[in-house]
Amino acid sequence: MKRAIVAAVVVLVAGAALFFYLHNRKPPAVKYETGKVTRGNVTARVTATGTLSALVTVQVGSQVSGRISQINVDFNSPVKKGQIVARIDPQLFAAAVENAKANVAAAEGQLAQAKANAKNLDLQRQRSRKLREQNLVAQADLDTAEAAADAAAANVEVQQGQLAQARAQLHQAQVNLDYTTIVSPTDGTVISRAVDVGQTVAASFSAPVLFTIAQDLTKMQVDTSVAEADVGKLKPQMMATFTVDAYPTDRFRGTVRQIRNAPTTVQNVVTYDAVIDVDNSDLKLKPGMTANVTFVYAEKRDVLRVPNAAMRFKPPAELLGPPKAPAGAAAATPPAAPSGAATAPSGARGAAGHHGRGPQLPSDQRQIWVLRGERPTPVTIKIGVSDGTQTEVVEGDVKEGEEVVTDIASGGGAGGAKQGGPRFRGF
Repeated sequence: MKRAIVAAVVVLVAGAALFFYLHNRKPPAVKYETGKVTRGNVTARVTATGTLSALVTVQVGSQVSGRISQINVDFNSPVKKGQIVARIDPQLFAAAVENAKANVAAAEGQLAQAKANAKNLDLQRQRSRKLREQNLVAQADLDTAEAAADAAAANVEVQQGQLAQARAQLHQAQVNLDYTTIVSPTDGTVISRAVDVGQTVAASFSAPVLFTIAQDLTKMQVDTSVAEADVGKLKPQMMATFTVDAYPTDRFRGTVRQIRNAPTTVQNVVTYDAVIDVDNSDLKLKPGMTANVTFVYAEKRDVLRVPNAAMRFKPPAELLGPPKAPAGAAAATPPAAPSGAATAPSGARGAAGHHGRGPQLPSDQRQIWVLRGERPTPVTIKIGVSDGTQTEVVEGDVKEGEEVVTDIASGGGAGGAKQGGPRFRGF
């Protein structure tokens, strides 16, 4: 019995001690992560990816079907306009030309025969007319002679048409024969060859592509895919820089030629093609390379700037309680607020109601918390250009070297966990 009483007393004493310890324990001090207000340059950029290509790329195809009998160029071969690059076996086409020539000769002979017959029938008609004037032949005989002469004249016209058809067929056969010789339509460089000797090409439905020729590789262009949110920041003649994986340490320059209005939508993402002209005099760039492009649309030098993380920070409500007054300063404590009034400090209350959503700031303003003493002070600033990490301060009660809160490291109501506020759109 005595042991039970002693155990109960021990438990009560330990519970009371734990209660007083927990009740009187001071919360750990709040520690903030901060960044400094600095002075320097801020450059606003838009990034995009694109593909290099020649300004003019010509696909050389075949107008006729047949077997490739000769290829005169290969990859990277320089070519001149009119140069023969390949041949298709011409035997069948040459035979078609000979056949068409024979048809023309036959049509010419038939036309000559028709003319001779028409001339003969015309003479008979003239004789019949004279005899009819002398009443030596019947009217029916004259009518027959007239009809025969007219039919012969019409037959001459028919034969002339057939001769024209034969000549047209000869011309078509000759054109097809000429198409068996494939020539370059422009000066340039062969960047692609799709056939080999002995391969048969079929041009029944569409002209097969045999070669791809880039007109001038010393002048190239980059077709970039710019997001619709950024396309309004670009303008023609704007300078752009880009890198390619082949030369990671080299930075190439170009000029925006045009921003095409045709949108491209892939998985509900809309992009626009910004075309950049690039000088490739040293021929280091090659068609098809992937370019990582940067457009600089705004730049400010030697301006006051704050970290973007400071504009995303929002302290939790429990850290905004009234500060403790020092001993002996009870008289300076303001009177109690009416029932239902906010209890946040005047600085926090004046800047924004941080226990709630707070007033909406204009699009060019943000609220930051400047660490002055041991407590963060809310300050509203007017912002300018941002580079994604730092943002220009146009107006606001901040000075170079001051520390702005970017997050809570530990202590207070944070419980040792970081408390990042909601991110502002665009930062």
